[in-house]
Amino acid sequence: MIILNNTMKKTAFLFIIIATIIGLSEMYLSNGYSNIPSDNTETPGIINIFRLIKGVLYSSIESVEFLGKQVWETTPKDGDTFDFIVIGAGTAGATVAGRLSRNPKLKVLLIEDGTYENLYMDIPLVPGLLQMTKINRYYVPKPGNKYCQGMVGNTCVCSTAKVLGGGSVINFMAATRGNAKDYDRWAEMGNEGWAYKDVLKYFKKLETMEIPELIPDTKYHGTKGPVHITQPKFRTGVAEEFIKAAKEKGYPLVDYNGKEEIGFSYVQTTIMNSTRMSSNRAHLFSVHDRKNFHVTLESTVTKLLIDSSTKQTTGVEFVKNNKTIRVSANKEVILCAGAFGSPQLLMLSGIGPKKHLTELGINVIQDAPVGENLMDHVAFFGSSWVINASSMSLETTNLLNPMNPHMADYLLKRKGPFTIPGGLEIIGYVDTKHPEKRDGLPDVELMFGGGTFKDEFAFPLMLGFKQYLREEWHKYIGTQGWSLATVLMKPKSRGRLTLLANDINVKPEIMLNYFDDPSDIKTMIAGIKTAISFGQTKTMQALNSQLINIPYAECKYEYDSDAYWECALRTIGTTIFHYSGTCKMGKKGDPTAVVDPKLKVYGIKGLRVVDASIMPEIISGHINIPVYMIAEKAVDMIKEEWGYFKKSEL
Repeated sequence: MIILNNTMKKTAFLFIIIATIIGLSEMYLSNGYSNIPSDNTETPGIINIFRLIKGVLYSSIESVEFLGKQVWETTPKDGDTFDFIVIGAGTAGATVAGRLSRNPKLKVLLIEDGTYENLYMDIPLVPGLLQMTKINRYYVPKPGNKYCQGMVGNTCVCSTAKVLGGGSVINFMAATRGNAKDYDRWAEMGNEGWAYKDVLKYFKKLETMEIPELIPDTKYHGTKGPVHITQPKFRTGVAEEFIKAAKEKGYPLVDYNGKEEIGFSYVQTTIMNSTRMSSNRAHLFSVHDRKNFHVTLESTVTKLLIDSSTKQTTGVEFVKNNKTIRVSANKEVILCAGAFGSPQLLMLSGIGPKKHLTELGINVIQDAPVGENLMDHVAFFGSSWVINASSMSLETTNLLNPMNPHMADYLLKRKGPFTIPGGLEIIGYVDTKHPEKRDGLPDVELMFGGGTFKDEFAFPLMLGFKQYLREEWHKYIGTQGWSLATVLMKPKSRGRLTLLANDINVKPEIMLNYFDDPSDIKTMIAGIKTAISFGQTKTMQALNSQLINIPYAECKYEYDSDAYWECALRTIGTTIFHYSGTCKMGKKGDPTAVVDPKLKVYGIKGLRVVDASIMPEIISGHINIPVYMIAEKAVDMIKEEWGYFKKSEL
């Protein structure tokens, strides 16, 4: 762990003194207003500024304490040997390394190319801003002519995270499992042991359910896992009205992680005490006293070491501080680098399409369809409504104004709108082909946000919109309203990932291929029209909800026609960062499979892939919780194979 030195302690003490002085000044300046609740917008602005300063100081103290809970980094020596080497400290990697290291007999190394998570990354409302920081790897896919036409360079920007906790540190914290039928489909494809009845115990194992009405449902939920599942403490007034609108349209309020998924619910989140619950916090904060656990940060793995004659994985080569270090694995190397990183490393190490690797001068060890089957959930964020009711929704300039209480409320009391994950308040699942069906597989997700989110400097900047679109959105800054994003759950289109060079520092070429299959467009148009119908309900019309019509320069079609919506989708349809499938899991003999149902790489000994890249088909929901599940199941398979399966070690 990180030890607090005397300088840190003195700094913390100084912060306390300053905060005390500010607190006394706040009381003096309040002139009788000190008893006004902090969320009362009539509190004098100067008081809110003092409260904010005090909150920042207190948070600085908390940040020092937060660092003190992190795992202590060590740099291996060249030639060091471990039982298991885990590559990537994201959702899967942190889970696998944390679980395996519970057995003191196992020497475990975790390699991460990022650095430490900090407390400011864990404020629920701000994940969009994290997409624009140095912890984000910016992948710029190859431009296409059928999608992302409204983005700079005609390509969507794809993000992954360089930090302990990986994607669980920059995602929008939605806790969804997908549908039981998703996993049954995996099993039907030949992946024995991956049906919903098989994986449910791992979903339960990973979570501590803290939503009161769901805790008693022990058939579907767990109460002793490392990942805490909650709902935000704060709800906008417009969100409460939208729930009424969902009921008006005949949709049930459901636990979408329970028996049935179709319906609507206030979002379930990976948040604890109004702070992001990353995989780093869930699994690595508890390893301080494990002498068998080692982690090296800012370490870039360049190659998997594989004996070309025996096809045995022997270790890993990585670079840290411009020094190349080789370490050995007695048992296994476990690749958890994500749907972009894992296939890239496999191919650089000689595992991939033979012709492609040969062209790049890479010695082929195993011919395999690595990099194929790329899937993602594409979303349309263009549906927003303005309302004539004040103080019912989120508005960015209001939230960020230090004269208002919102930032101070969060820093001092962990309350208010900053507890909402990225502005996402409600999730709904619908079957556009069978609207009355409630027990089927949804084809569209609707994500409700309690604001128009049309300011130029955050959301459209994060998505890489062209300047004219940012200017059009900016016209609605300061408006009260709501938004309903449409997300394609089961895309039929497939992309691919290939190498551009035999060099880890050269990012791979990514072809997203959104909407390559015309049925994806049809489903999304149906989803958009379903979303628009919510604005036409009596409930939302009572707020005078008016759909914002953003003109798209690329779309010269009659408004609201199918041709118009297809053009709009191809203009601003974009990723929600759910890349998956590039190291597909499949049964023996499946020519499209890279790993078997035990997640072992076909044809290679001592090597597994454990992350979203193994998904044979993308699930009907956000992928963070399913990746936790994949990792939990992988750990059990590893322990069983090596004879370490003891209940006390789980």
